[in-house]
Amino acid sequence: MTRLGWIILAVVVLLGAAFAAMTSFGTASRTTTPRVDVAVGEPSARDDAPLAVPVAGVRRAAIVDSWMDPRGGGSRGHHGTDIPAAAGTPVIAAAPGTVEKLFESNLGGTTAYIRSPDRRWIYYYAHLAGYAPGLHEGQQVRTGQPIGYVGDTGDAGAGNYHLHFGLQRMQPGERWHQGEDVNPFPLLAGRARGR
Repeated sequence: MTRLGWIILAVVVLLGAAFAAMTSFGTASRTTTPRVDVAVGEPSARDDAPLAVPVAGVRRAAIVDSWMDPRGGGSRGHHGTDIPAAAGTPVIAAAPGTVEKLFESNLGGTTAYIRSPDRRWIYYYAHLAGYAPGLHEGQQVRTGQPIGYVGDTGDAGAGNYHLHFGLQRMQPGERWHQGEDVNPFPLLAGRARGR
């Protein structure tokens, strides 16, 4: 072998040794704590704490994940969790916050947007039959406080009574309609989720 060949071989061996020193194969201890996925940065005091179920009398186990189900004849995905309930069932705040916007829209019908105290989250309540007496923009609400009633307004369809609950991550300066949609199901169902 030529001198150049020996140099190339030495470089390859050194690179292989350096790679092996930075990598460990099968050395994890069986006594290490298993990784648990939690909802880092979710809208609660504890990162893995669930939101309150926003429809009175509905159990967590009854909530079904409808995130990204086809809507509009398959033209768009569903950005929330639908919670069926009888017409007029009280809708309650899933978390504390400030009523940022009460709004009528073609899709959501009668809606309420409540922003978390740290302003990082919007809780969106849609298809309401109406608002709780006295509910107004700028009002502080606490978890469990009535904010409206289950309805079928907007594109819900006549007789399709349910609450559409949405969750949006907000950036500084964003308005009530500008956040990034996040699947609320894991927090409504009381399950932590990874990022």
